[in-house]
Amino acid sequence: MRILVVHQYYLGPGEPGGSRFNEMARFWRAAGHDVTIVAGSLNYTTNEVPEYLRGRWTVRGVEEGVTVWRCYVPASYGRSYPGRMWAFFGFTLSAVTAVLRAAPADVIVATSPPLVTAIPGWVAARLRRRRAPWIFEIRDLWPESAVSTGVLKPDGVLTRLLYFLERWACRSATRVNVLTPAFRDDLVARGLALENKIAFIPNGADVEAFRPGPRDNDVRREFGWGDRTVFLYAGAHGRANAAGQLLEAAEGLRHRADILIATVGDGPERAGLQSEARRRGLPNVLFHGAQAKQRMPDCVNACDVGVAVLKDSPTFRTVYPNKVFDYMACARPIVLAIDGAARALVCDEAKAGLYAEPEDGRAIAAAIRGLADDAELRRRLGENGRIWVTEHASRARLAAHYLEMLEGLVARR
Repeated sequence: MRILVVHQYYLGPGEPGGSRFNEMARFWRAAGHDVTIVAGSLNYTTNEVPEYLRGRWTVRGVEEGVTVWRCYVPASYGRSYPGRMWAFFGFTLSAVTAVLRAAPADVIVATSPPLVTAIPGWVAARLRRRRAPWIFEIRDLWPESAVSTGVLKPDGVLTRLLYFLERWACRSATRVNVLTPAFRDDLVARGLALENKIAFIPNGADVEAFRPGPRDNDVRREFGWGDRTVFLYAGAHGRANAAGQLLEAAEGLRHRADILIATVGDGPERAGLQSEARRRGLPNVLFHGAQAKQRMPDCVNACDVGVAVLKDSPTFRTVYPNKVFDYMACARPIVLAIDGAARALVCDEAKAGLYAEPEDGRAIAAAIRGLADDAELRRRLGENGRIWVTEHASRARLAAHYLEMLEGLVARR
């Protein structure tokens, strides 16, 4: 079977960021299928473009045994939100070029965000091979997320255009895959897709790469964490993440020299957060920037507790943050300041963490103190998380489930 995936954020070898489809592609290739990826040239966490891709419209190559078409993304991506919109438009054009040049596929997956991946996905399905099935995957609700964070006006022209694109993608796709049950409920409630058209294959963790390891490792020594109890936020530093709430928690923990809040990752808000931490004179917060993908298991194992935070918004009550699966895979307990679907999964179902009200620095500080002072609770929550993610959310299991869906669509066609 020939599978084509349109994914602007597909990682290059060693790049930092979410690697869901890198692992899916590796599994599908090992199962004997031909996998082609249409991806952007720019890494979304670092805003860097490899030298060999600079100024190139499309470049075909092989990355870790998978055929990858790297497509031009305007450098405006990391400069501003209007610049990001322009970058999405540029990727749409270059990705359409790539799918027209790539070999025809038996089945296509277009994964969003950004929403515009639906356009080259549809082109690949309808123009290159008549009526090939295609899946529109929703990893985050757009443009709803952008509206809830104030990036887009609720009644703006661009917002209406994006809602139209979301509706068109959901209705024209053969199948819609969502990463949380709350996404499914939202789509059904808004009449964008019937429930029997929606599949639910969530995010997960590579439980072989992310597995419990020594706390005292090279990362802990390099970062200078010493013997402190370290609470690690690993992920994007953008408006939606509202990582400023970690500074508010740090204010309430000034007197606890044994507790450190650390972050790894990058984004448009990181520089401002670092400046604000210095202005406040917070010695208990460290920013370590983006880390290579292969280093992340050691980063997670070096900490004592994982932290997941988002802006307090109804939209974000529908999400599962990627990072919680990696924390659980490494048997690290979680401080979770996200209500809704994530709380139900982490705190109620997996029993792997403590919940704190989003954007409430005092509540987050209280959860941090509770785990810092109870090593047995940390151990128990961490073990619960590892067991749950191994049984329910290993990337190999999810990739096999996804492959069954693709094979079923091709067979029915």
